[in-house]
Amino acid sequence: MKAILFHLTVLFIRLKGYKKMFSHDPMWYEKFRKDDVFEAPKKLRKAFQVRDFQIAETKVTEVAPKDSTSDQVVLFVHGGAMIGGPGQHHWDSMQYMVKKTGVKFWLINYPKAPEHKITQIGQNIDAVYAEARKTHEPSQILLMGDSAGGNLILTLTQRLIKNGEQPPKALIPITPAVDVTFTNEAIDLLDKRDPLLSKVGVLSTANMSSGGVDLADPMMSPINGSFEKFPKTLMFIAGRDILYPDAKVAAYEMKKAGVPIEVIDETRMIHIWPLMPVMREAKEALNKICDFINQNKR
Repeated sequence: MKAILFHLTVLFIRLKGYKKMFSHDPMWYEKFRKDDVFEAPKKLRKAFQVRDFQIAETKVTEVAPKDSTSDQVVLFVHGGAMIGGPGQHHWDSMQYMVKKTGVKFWLINYPKAPEHKITQIGQNIDAVYAEARKTHEPSQILLMGDSAGGNLILTLTQRLIKNGEQPPKALIPITPAVDVTFTNEAIDLLDKRDPLLSKVGVLSTANMSSGGVDLADPMMSPINGSFEKFPKTLMFIAGRDILYPDAKVAAYEMKKAGVPIEVIDETRMIHIWPLMPVMREAKEALNKICDFINQNKR
């Protein structure tokens, strides 16, 4: 059954045409955005306490259990190559995690490229974290992000540490984009095996968001920044994902820097697989995330 559900998921992704969208330069971002879901679904609003608020140019949706006693918050920076999102899979995954952990989540809908550039996007992420710090200690904050969102939580953490600030309690990067130069030769070998992403399009979206910042700059590619003093990290990577080779290198660099990191390396899986709950592997990954969140409650 596991294999059947996996192949059905891959088939669905192929039928949606994501690979085709990411096989063009410029990447077809307007078509990609058609799957964006900006409002919390009705079932989520019915089940939890939900409120929307604005921080700078970012819309934050807070989702909390109605009877929550936890003082923890997970800042969830969604993926979408910095040109789109959030998608339905972000809302569905968050609903599951809020229910399983009893912890409050903030889904962070930051400004997107090409209309906005990385400096502006980073400033918005910083502003959201600063807002969370008004009511939470760093020990009460966890950062979670998939794909481009994984990139943004890593670069945020690097900036906090560089500025002498205490980092958050823990990080959960899910198949993160850590090097948007895409110069690792192993990526070309994976491109045909990845059913979702293609190097041409992801490199295109990186250029759309750079605003003149060098793609190798740590603001764009956190693999080139420091991982010293990073908090406990749970990282998910996937063998059929063009981001896999660089994510493996980043995980190695984090271990070398003394980061207490656990890497869930699923060589058969695809990009952002923990957020595709039709698959049993995804449900297992979400449960792993929930356990990690619960273990890091104060």
